[in-house]
Amino acid sequence: MWDFFGVIQVIKKGEALFENAYGYASIEFGIKNNMSSRFSIASISKQFTAFAIMLLYDKKMLDIDKPANLYLPADMKIDESITVHHLLSHTSGLNNFTNFEDDFFAGDNRMNYSRDYFFQKYINKKPTKPAGTIFDYNNSNYNLLAWIIENVSGETYDDFLRNHIFLPLHMMNSEVDDGCKPIKNRSCNYVKDLDEMIKSPYFNEKFSIGAGAIVSNCEDLYKWYTCLRDRKLLSEKGYTRFFNVNQNNYCYGLEHQQVYGTDKYSHGGDHLGISTYMQSFFDEDICIIILSNNEAINQYRLGNAISDILHHIEVAAPTKHQEVSMNESQLQQYCGTYLKDKIEIEFINNKLYFTRFSSNLHIEIYPVGEGKFVRRYFDQINPYSIVENEKGEMTFWGFIKDPL
Repeated sequence: MWDFFGVIQVIKKGEALFENAYGYASIEFGIKNNMSSRFSIASISKQFTAFAIMLLYDKKMLDIDKPANLYLPADMKIDESITVHHLLSHTSGLNNFTNFEDDFFAGDNRMNYSRDYFFQKYINKKPTKPAGTIFDYNNSNYNLLAWIIENVSGETYDDFLRNHIFLPLHMMNSEVDDGCKPIKNRSCNYVKDLDEMIKSPYFNEKFSIGAGAIVSNCEDLYKWYTCLRDRKLLSEKGYTRFFNVNQNNYCYGLEHQQVYGTDKYSHGGDHLGISTYMQSFFDEDICIIILSNNEAINQYRLGNAISDILHHIEVAAPTKHQEVSMNESQLQQYCGTYLKDKIEIEFINNKLYFTRFSSNLHIEIYPVGEGKFVRRYFDQINPYSIVENEKGEMTFWGFIKDPL
């Protein structure tokens, strides 16, 4: 139904109940994905950053309840009220730069990396909320944690993870991608442009430090699962804090839910051409891994459907939104620029496209109701809303269409 590239693995009590690979690791060379393929895991990376902080905590090299400024480099100070815990739990109140208005996406993230410039322009801003008052998922928190790891340990973030997590756990297929080094068996990331599969728009992975950028595969991520299941490497005190549930059901780099009468720990990752999700049921010894190098599936819906099936809950087969017929003049009313070079709707070859990156990426959308649209090649649960406001102005994601 959707053109899924990637791998799915389900292991219960050491037995693989299901594992399969789909699509291409490299369209250019005709190489298909296999169970050893290595994928960018995006925000699944955050749990490794959090775990690294807890290793330093165990060694009494930092106190997570003390101000982060004590452990950041001298030229990278933030509001003194923000503790390491606030960064780990996404409750720092720091400015969140992952929005359409800022110039990061399709701008600086495609340029050469400078840590100082990145910090000064996007992170070193007045907090939007007092620390500890509200949950706001924010990559800045984990960028800062990576720099704390480097400053406190004296090792690069890459080296620290390799020396203190990957090598001890024999995770030989895991490493931090800096956008430059060749990574054997790594699947390329793809997206749909018009109706063609293309390589994902360029993104400098150095900007993802701490928040993403790890490349891994199913074999290694299962080893990571057993580390958390069997409570290796960290002390019991460290694990208690690592798994403690904070605001919005967030632990440190992991989300927690009580389902099926047991505990589920999970985290997903979404980025250009990347859809990943990992669920862990430690008491039942179940590990579910979904790694994708395109954006066809909703990995959360798929992962939850798999866990429902494992717990004997009936799951409806996925269906696409029913397309509503609209003529050209009806579709044309939605076209225009909502945010220059970032949010545009175009009518091309009798189809409607949400265009990104200065019209270099065209994502087909189709109507499913009045002012409701979904992406053609993606399992989108909640439709986009493109509607008129009280002044009769067409709006998309809160931005008003340019009248010109």
